[in-house]
Parts: sequence; C-alpha cells; structure tokens
Amino acid sequence: MATASTKSVLNDSRQVERAVALIQLGARLQVLESETSLSYERLLRLYKEVAGRSPSKGQLPFSTDWFLTWQPNIHASLFLNTYEYMSKVSELDDIDAVMKAYRLYSEQIAACGVEPLLSITRAWRLVKFVNNNMLAMTKCSKCGGHFVTEAYENARHFECGLCTPPARAGKSASVGGILLH
Repeated sequence: MATASTKSVLNDSRQVERAVALIQLGARLQVLESETSLSYERLLRLYKEVAGRSPSKGQLPFSTDWFLTWQPNIHASLFLNTYEYMSKVSELDDIDAVMKAYRLYSEQIAACGVEPLLSITRAWRLVKFVNNNMLAMTKCSKCGGHFVTEAYENARHFECGLCTPPARAGKSASVGGILLH
C-alpha cells in the first residue's frame, strides 16, 4: 500500500516539474492542461507562481496556414526535423521530446542572432497537426532538406522556400528575418 501512495506522489511531482518546465518555455495554459494530469485550478496557481502573472487568454492557433508561409515554414521545419530526430533516437515522452527539441531550436536560432518565430505552443500544435496528418514533412527536390508541407504535397516537384524563395523574401531584416545574399 505504501508503494501505491509513493508512486502517486512521484507521479504528481513529475507532473508539476513538467508543468513548470512548460510554463518557463512560455506554454499556454491549454498546453499544460493537455499534457499534465494536474487540475485546472492547480495549473492556474502554478502558472501565476512560476510566471508571476496570469496566463494569456484566448484560443490556441488552429490554422495550418501559418506553418506554410515562408519564414515561419523555415522555423517550423527546423524545429520539426529536430523533434522527429529526438523522437526516433530517445525514449522520451512526446511532450518531453517537444520541449527538448524546442530548446534546441531556440538555441540554434539565437546563435544565428535571430528571434525565434515559433513559440512552444505553436511547436506543440505543429506536432499535433503532423500526428493528425494535417501537415507533413516533404523532401525538397533541389536541396534534399525536409520541410513542413501540406499533408499530400507532391514530393517529386516540391521545392522549399530556401531553394525557391518568394519574390520579396529577404528584402527586410524584420524580426525572424533571414537575409539572402
């Protein structure tokens, strides 16, 4: 009997640790509710304690379109390639792989001197979209890189946004901008 209560205390501790890590990465409350077994009230108190403010209100982004636009696609593809690699080579739970891949994505983007366009909430949503076959990864026919695309993109003729950037791409150094030379 002592073992059962110990396990629940340990599981509760792991759930709190996961929630704290997600909050520190900037996850929305809906992500925490989905990825932990903690009650809404407890998550709300934890969020206020860790973040020092109330969580953002409003719905999560639901459209797949954002991930298919030029700059967000490059960021989303970098994250998703990292996530898929982490999922294949480790025994991590899905959300833990998302968090580790997001940290690596953020570090790599910061090393380039660019602001991340992808939030942890969008990264989490991206993985959900791919798992539900709403988005996929397609190999570029020019460079061979794998990029986020619509689920049934014709891989034979697919060219990524780096090999074939849109006409106005790289014309400004806006946040998240990648200048093409």
